[in-house]
Amino acid sequence: MVSINGVFVATQPKSNGITIFVTGVNGHIGNQIVRDLLENGYHVKGSVRDLQDDSKTAHVLRHAAEIGVQDRLELVEGDILDGDKWAEMISGCDALFHTATIYSNTQDGQLIIDTALLGTTHLLTAARDAGIKRVIYTSSVAAVGNTPKGRAKTEDDWQTERSSPYIIAKTDSERKAWELAEEFDLDLRVINPSAVIGGGFVNPTPSVDFFPDIVNGNVPMAPKIPLSIVHVKDVAIAHRRAYEIDEAQGRFILAPHNNLTLVDVCRTVKRLYPQSKAPKLGIPRAMMSLVVLFDWFNGFRGKKRYMTRKTVKGFFRGDSNISSQKATKVLAMDWISLEECIKDTVEEFKSRSLV
Repeated sequence: MVSINGVFVATQPKSNGITIFVTGVNGHIGNQIVRDLLENGYHVKGSVRDLQDDSKTAHVLRHAAEIGVQDRLELVEGDILDGDKWAEMISGCDALFHTATIYSNTQDGQLIIDTALLGTTHLLTAARDAGIKRVIYTSSVAAVGNTPKGRAKTEDDWQTERSSPYIIAKTDSERKAWELAEEFDLDLRVINPSAVIGGGFVNPTPSVDFFPDIVNGNVPMAPKIPLSIVHVKDVAIAHRRAYEIDEAQGRFILAPHNNLTLVDVCRTVKRLYPQSKAPKLGIPRAMMSLVVLFDWFNGFRGKKRYMTRKTVKGFFRGDSNISSQKATKVLAMDWISLEECIKDTVEEFKSRSLV
């Protein structure tokens, strides 16, 4: 912002001449990465599966229009399951940010796993063929795990559970990425976000899609499921800084708001929105079998399922004591508060008249 005759006017961020290729720019994380990169002077070339689908492109193009840098954003069409043409598409770019995946607990399990593994193989192979050395890869704390209880989990920890296709996909695909990076001599840096909340999504992910049920009172008591949280804007910043900082090696956990449960989230919603119907009480662990039964019954009636017996057991084997110390120090992260994380999420749903 600059002041002209006492009036502050937005200015276009100066181009730094660097082009970043970002896969999955329509997603919650991907489109926020696009905005952050454009605001910080980068050119962005981003991929979506269908350029003709406005729901996958309009919100991304809007970022460039609002900042006034339409000339620094190019969208291309590509499916990460298709190994052809990726090297050609990313050729000439200075780095690759690979965010594209399927974030779901309900879709076809094998598709989730195949998308993660094949997508990783195709894009890192393309980076090698295109001569791109530095790759920023979006993984998850699902690949870090929540065990053992009682100590902070760090970047040295790896997931041992196989309780859902998503957990399997994130763990196996990140391991694959490290294997390929060594084989191809790539400078790989990995971001491991916890539950990513905040606004800016088009299709709600499993990290946020339960918020309307909480606010509207559809959840009279909350299960004490371990949870750690990060704002999507912080995730975008961490990706950029992992690219910019030469010393930023290895994995980076993003879980600034940890040692929480879903009950803590519900209580924070109630404190911020006293008129909401968010619950304050937690479900005793001994009653979780009834929660699973109720969830199964909802699925039988065609409603969305949130948890299975296997998933619940996986939750309670560990905790949400996960350390973000490395990201705080190396990436110089100044984390958005828990209250702002939750408020931005609720306000997004309010803008859609869903709460």
